Parts: sequence; structure tokens; C-alpha cells
Amino acid sequence: MEIVELTPDTWPALETLFAANKTVGGCWCVWFMRPHAEVRAGWGEGNRSFLRARLGAPLGLIAVDDDGPAGWVAVAPRATYPRLATSTITRSDARPDTWSVTCFFVHRRARRQGLAATLLDSAVDFATARGAAAVEGHPVDTEGARRAAGDLYHGTLDMFLAAGFTLLDRRGTRRALVRKEIR
Repeated sequence: MEIVELTPDTWPALETLFAANKTVGGCWCVWFMRPHAEVRAGWGEGNRSFLRARLGAPLGLIAVDDDGPAGWVAVAPRATYPRLATSTITRSDARPDTWSVTCFFVHRRARRQGLAATLLDSAVDFATARGAAAVEGHPVDTEGARRAAGDLYHGTLDMFLAAGFTLLDRRGTRRALVRKEIR
């Protein structure tokens, strides 16, 4: 498995990966980048174009194996995601040099192999190499309740904690705010 940054050269791999799921292919991982009305209005091609126009800035990483693209993690400076500041679930006291992991997608052929955890570790390394002082996430707390795979696109609390993140706050009964201090 190779983990690569989303760039103009790797964009076709993301297109292939997102084509495997119509929900992901509608959102294009721009949910936290755009106002709700714009995400809905741009569902599909509009969101794809919005994300593609941002290539060159840090946006995320793609996992690729011999069978093609297998997974994705969205990771970028927190300021890339203005909607994080407006939600009670994702709001935080983060410093300006904090990055956020907002979304995971693992192709069904690659699930249950630890790929999301690998992508999370790679996201932290990626952010660290680009000057992040901390990395945050907003995972789903699966304690006491089984969740459908489609509900886990923010990652699981257990996965973030195993990667060295600290639980800062539980947000309702299903979500959490976690942070990993880098420096």
C-alpha cells in the first residue's frame, strides 16, 4: 500500500475511488469547506469542481495498492474548513497552526484491514511535515453501540485514541473532539 498526497497527478485516483460510492461522489469531501446550501447545490459535479480547483493546497491523502485506489483521508489546516467553527460538534479552541482530519473513505474491498488507521497515521505525519502544531479530529464514539460503516466517515474514537490523540470533549452521545499535540 502506498499513501500519496492528492495532487493534479493523483486526482484521477480520487475520481476513481469516489466513483465507487455515490454519496462520497456527491460530497467530494467539501462538506466542511463550503456553506451547507452550496454543498447541496453543488452535489456531484459542482463539489467535484470546487475540490479540484483547490489542488495545490493540502487537501488529503490517497491509499493506492495494486488494485488501484483503496482509501482517502481529508486532512488540511483547520482554516481550510470554515464550517468546523460553526458546529457545536466540531467547534474548538484550536490554534491557527492546527490541522483537522475531517473524513475517511475506504473502498469496500479494503475494509477491515486497518487502512483507516494507516491513513490517520499518515495524515498526522503529513500535517507535521507541513508545520502543524496539532491535529484534531471529530470521531464517532462507538462505545456501547454498533454503527453502520456509512456512519463512520469521521473515524472512530478508539482509532484516534490508539493513534495517540487525547479526548478533549464528548460531543453528545455519539461524537468527540480529539487532538494530538505535535509541538
